[in-house]
Order: sequence, then structure tokens, then C-alpha cells
Amino acid sequence: MLKESQLIAIKQLQKECEKADNIQLKLNWEMLREREGRKMDFFHEVNGELVAYLALFGFGTTVEVCGMVKPKERRKGYFTKLWQEALVSIEQYDFSTQLLNTPSSSTSAKEWLSSRSYSYAFSEYQMRWLEQPIEASDDVLIRKTKPSDANLEVKLDVLAFGMDEDDARTHLERIKERHDEQFLMIEADNRTVGKLRVNRIDGEAWIYGFAILPEFQGRGYGRKVLRNIVKSEHEAGNQICLEVEAKNARALILYESVGFVKVQGQDYYKKNRN
Repeated sequence: MLKESQLIAIKQLQKECEKADNIQLKLNWEMLREREGRKMDFFHEVNGELVAYLALFGFGTTVEVCGMVKPKERRKGYFTKLWQEALVSIEQYDFSTQLLNTPSSSTSAKEWLSSRSYSYAFSEYQMRWLEQPIEASDDVLIRKTKPSDANLEVKLDVLAFGMDEDDARTHLERIKERHDEQFLMIEADNRTVGKLRVNRIDGEAWIYGFAILPEFQGRGYGRKVLRNIVKSEHEAGNQICLEVEAKNARALILYESVGFVKVQGQDYYKKNRN
């Protein structure tokens, strides 16, 4: 587990980089606060100050990579040094797919990537709900997950996000160890039709893994669930955020219809191990 002093240093560096570059970094704080066992974080300090940081986030056999360097300390090879260290862990933990994440408008990240054998894979948007009148619905029930829901949770990840079944099961087992996430199932017409999870951190409620079974899509359940979650979290004083793949036009229309707006684009670059 990362020390509190390390988390503070990461947060300070993140704020400095985001302010200087006018970006938002995707550092998956819900995962950083629950680190256990594996070496997934890499630090470079100068005179006791953290100036470069790289993080690995594992999702089954896929690893996402995000990092940052203090603006005044760039072009000194610090990030490349951390990347070489991270490659050892990527090999050790047998991650077969690497996804390097960068804010869409980050010129420094794109410059670093341009000299390496990674190709653009996809983009996603981070979205935030803008306050407006919203009504809840009694047509859907949102309940906490039970152990018996596990197979359906895996099935939904496979169907909605294109995950391999083994990866989906491994990912589910790992995230269920987190203490700051709420895992929820969606019921309608006396059937369990979908799922989502909510992570609350620093006054924000992030919606992840939102999926409805294909045979129940197009009936308005997704919109009703979102309205209920948004209303509940807003009344609790949280800002509501989520992420969606940029090419998922259907999901974008749904989120925008409930009041979400795009605030940041994230690009992913991919390299599959030979």
C-alpha cells in the first residue's frame, strides 16, 4: 500500500501538471488508494521532491499506463527511466496488452509517444453532470450486489465492454477487494437487467461499469437508473462524473440527455506484446 506521504506528493504533482498544461490526468485514485503487493508505482525525486511519477493499472491481462513529470523537470530523461523500470513489472506480471493513456491535448505526452512503437487505439471522454432539476423513477430498483450476482457481472462486462471472460472475472475479483466502491445491480420488471458501481472520493462520485443486458436495452432503464443515481449523489453533496468511449454514440446520447457534459478527452495508445 502506498504511504500517505506518497499519495500527497502524487496529488501535488498532479495539480501542478494539470494547471501548467490545462489538462486533467487520469490517475485512477480509487486504485491508488488500494494498492497491495505488486510493484505498480514508480517515483523519481530530486532533492526530496517528487518530480516524475508513473503508475500501472491492471485490468486482467491489460495494463493501463499513466504518468507525469514536473513541467520544469521535463526533457531530462526522468520519465523514460521510470518507463524502463515499469517494463520490468509489465513483463513480470504477464500483462499482454499495454495501453498508454494521455490527455488528448497533452503535447508533451504526444511528443514522448511519437518516438515509440505505439499506435493510437481509441479515445474516451470524462463527463461531469451539470446541476439541473432531475426526477427519480420508481420503475427501476438499484440494490447492492450479492455473491450470486458474480456470473452476471462478468457476463455484463464481456457483453458491454468486450472483455475476455477470464479477464472480466479476474478484474471483478480484484475490484471487489476495494473498500471505497459500492457495487450495485439494476432490477426492472422483476428481473436483474444490469449493473454499475460508484466510487466516492474527494467530493466526487464516479460511475463505472454501467451496463444493461442487450435484451433489456431501448426500454429507458438506463436513463432511469442514471437519474436515480445522479439525484441521490447530488443530494449527498457529490459531483457526479463518468467515463465513456468516444465512439460509443449511443451512450453519449444517453449521458447527455441526463445532463452530463464532456470535460476532458483521453487518448489511448496500444502495443501488444509479441
